[in-house]
Amino acid sequence: MNYNLKQRQNLPTLVIHSTDNSFGFGYRKNDNPELDKLFIKEFDKDLCNNLIVDFKKFISNENLQKVNKMSVSMGPANFNASRLIVVLARTISQQINCPLDSFSSFKIMAKRIASKNNIFSDKQSFWIYKKLKRKGFIAGKYEICHSEVKNSDLFIRETVSPKFFKEFKSKELFFEANFKDAEDLTELLDLSNKNLLNANVNSWEKVLPLYPISPIN
Repeated sequence: MNYNLKQRQNLPTLVIHSTDNSFGFGYRKNDNPELDKLFIKEFDKDLCNNLIVDFKKFISNENLQKVNKMSVSMGPANFNASRLIVVLARTISQQINCPLDSFSSFKIMAKRIASKNNIFSDKQSFWIYKKLKRKGFIAGKYEICHSEVKNSDLFIRETVSPKFFKEFKSKELFFEANFKDAEDLTELLDLSNKNLLNANVNSWEKVLPLYPISPIN
């Protein structure tokens, strides 16, 4: 069934997100963030099995069948968690015949970082980076775009997807990646509602984890 943008924004949305230390689920019954249902948990020893158990506790089968939009964060974050949540999201999307889209974890936090640092000028760019434990960096580039409908609305475009750099030096603004579980889950719900990719019910096939380096790093 085809929906216009306004109709899609009022359909139930499910998102799955992970960070370096935690994972979470978000559910929005309609286009009302005040009624969002969020679940956040730090990693445990048996993440693979407990991820499924916690997910079943989070959402009933009845509500899951009503979901019409799904989004997942694809990293960069904890490699194992990113892989597991993407597999979970792809499986659910296929089973309930629901479109799935994905966003990098840096893209999800970009709007929050821009707002915190008063970056509001149209077309202004900045980088988000993460220093690796051994050596090197992962960094992505983002650009401010104001909505054509309402100039005060802040939209962030990812111009360089997070990738590995042996050294990271930039003359432009740059900020260290900073996960905020609840805020990032809410932003992922917002991004999911605004994204038009949901017209493709086979979109889960294209969603893969993003991790620009070997898992041993």
